[in-house]
Amino acid sequence: MSDITLYNYELDEQSYRARLALSMLGLEWTTIAVDMFPGGEQKKPAMLALNPLGTLPVVRDGDLVLHGTAAILLYLAKAYDSAKQWLPEEPASFGAVAKWLGFSETAIAPAVEARLQALFDTSGDAAAFRQAARKAFRIMDDHMTARHFDGKEWFVGDGPTLADLALFPSFALSRDYGIDHDEYPALRRWIRRFRTLKGFHTMPGIPDYH
Repeated sequence: MSDITLYNYELDEQSYRARLALSMLGLEWTTIAVDMFPGGEQKKPAMLALNPLGTLPVVRDGDLVLHGTAAILLYLAKAYDSAKQWLPEEPASFGAVAKWLGFSETAIAPAVEARLQALFDTSGDAAAFRQAARKAFRIMDDHMTARHFDGKEWFVGDGPTLADLALFPSFALSRDYGIDHDEYPALRRWIRRFRTLKGFHTMPGIPDYH
């Protein structure tokens, strides 16, 4: 029985990644709500003691406290996925998953910022965020188009991995700032499939394609 606590803001995309991982791994956890908007509670002393960067999510598992979404996903998969589905051990697949995790932390970052700006009026260059997000989604759509030609439905290997879990929220939530999903048919097909996975749960802004 795990003893996991998730410090979470319900509309935060990064917190959603952690919730998806916990749910898809079949884990139970306690949620502590953090008033990210408008309260900025993640930057107050109590939360900074857990994560000096002042970001969400934060996960506590027993005595271990982790922040940084990719680190949390990697830890949960390593600790609780005995089948090694989400983080495959085979070197090439492991490397490919690591590549897309890095992509989710770098190339996808402007997509996260674009959504925060649209929803909460945060600072930054909206046009630049959207342009960078579209570029990242085009790379993802081209990859999945090629994968579909090869009869594959997931970013890496023959089943869902942390690559899919890390990439899903940014594209799925991108209509919040005006991205037309019809421009990315391979990603539309992919997110429809992702929604059927055991343990999936949605959040406001995630489309339900029919």
